[in-house]
Amino acid sequence: MSRILPHPLLSAALTLTWLLLNAPPTPGNVLLALVVGLTVPAVMGALEPRRVRLRAPATLARLAILVLYDMIRSNIDVARVILGLRSGERKTGFVTVPLELREPVGLTILAVILTATPGTLWVQYDSDTGCLLLHVLDYTEDSAWERRIKDRYERPLMEIFA
Repeated sequence: MSRILPHPLLSAALTLTWLLLNAPPTPGNVLLALVVGLTVPAVMGALEPRRVRLRAPATLARLAILVLYDMIRSNIDVARVILGLRSGERKTGFVTVPLELREPVGLTILAVILTATPGTLWVQYDSDTGCLLLHVLDYTEDSAWERRIKDRYERPLMEIFA
């Protein structure tokens, strides 16, 4: 059974996602969903990803709520900037954030959080120095962005994956 379904939850999630994205379900879509649901996890197994252990599930839940809040707030802020409802001059820029986080899964989640939040974009990460280059829509001269990234996202991720 493990050869056919090496990652059963991933198979189920992929199949369901495929069917939801290609509604209404037709016989062809169901067949393709099953092919995707069985093929992708088999290929994933060949990559031999290492298992990840979550050490602080409560922190993960708090982080998820915080990210959802930040995304909603950022959507509103970016919409105000685009629609010209925000007074003052808008200044974009790049921010360099020295990260202590080295866990690959934690860095991946941080990249998803920062890129999925409107107004920020993960540009580059230097694994030798641990420095993240981030583009922000609302640039400020002080280290507010650095503190925000480190306090709101990096510290919880280090607690979860350390």
